[in-house]
Amino acid sequence: MTTAVVVTAAGMGTRLGFNMPKALVPLAGRTLIEHALDGVVASRIADRVVVTIPPGTEDIFGGLIGPDVILVSGGATRQSSVRSGIDAVLDSDIVLVHDAARCLTPPSVMIRVRDAVAAGHAGAVPAIRVTDTIKQVTPNGPYEPVIDTLDRGVLRAVQTPQGFNGDILRAAHRLEWPGEEGAPDDASLVEHLGHDVVIVAGSHMAVKITTVLDLKLAELLLEEHERELKAELTGER
Repeated sequence: MTTAVVVTAAGMGTRLGFNMPKALVPLAGRTLIEHALDGVVASRIADRVVVTIPPGTEDIFGGLIGPDVILVSGGATRQSSVRSGIDAVLDSDIVLVHDAARCLTPPSVMIRVRDAVAAGHAGAVPAIRVTDTIKQVTPNGPYEPVIDTLDRGVLRAVQTPQGFNGDILRAAHRLEWPGEEGAPDDASLVEHLGHDVVIVAGSHMAVKITTVLDLKLAELLLEEHERELKAELTGER
């Protein structure tokens, strides 16, 4: 089976306070996309790697990540960007979709996702247990009525990469999702087609960098991430 990894890097880092694509934001002297691709390389699962980027940034990204990675211009939404990315690897049996913003995802998570799809599941999503108490509310200004308190024992916070059978993912991305933002994640599209999606163990390292606070947390986690990469690359695990 061949495996492709599509890394989404077409978003802007507005909430981080940077006037540039989020994937180019620096973390300890290197960009988020470089850190993200380090994890992909260390996992050794990818036969092909695609990065979706903002239109017109080919030279910038190409100079950072080298000639072996396929660069594809992204769209107005994450869903349209992913669709462009998977169209670049139409012959791949398994496709993982990863966010550059989760640049410290350990290689072991990527391997678990790939292995679950290779075992025959239509899709596999890494996730961690929810520790906060979650209230369902009716959105209504500053005072929101509580409808229900959800059982956190059956709730999971999902991460990336999300992995899928390639043909199923391509069919799922032909769906039109209601609303301007598109589907909340790739698994939602596959689930909507009626296919099974399973959860595998995620990692607290796989934080999504969206705010300045997230970036500071990533700086604290980076040393542990680099230890994991070294272990994967040297076969010490």
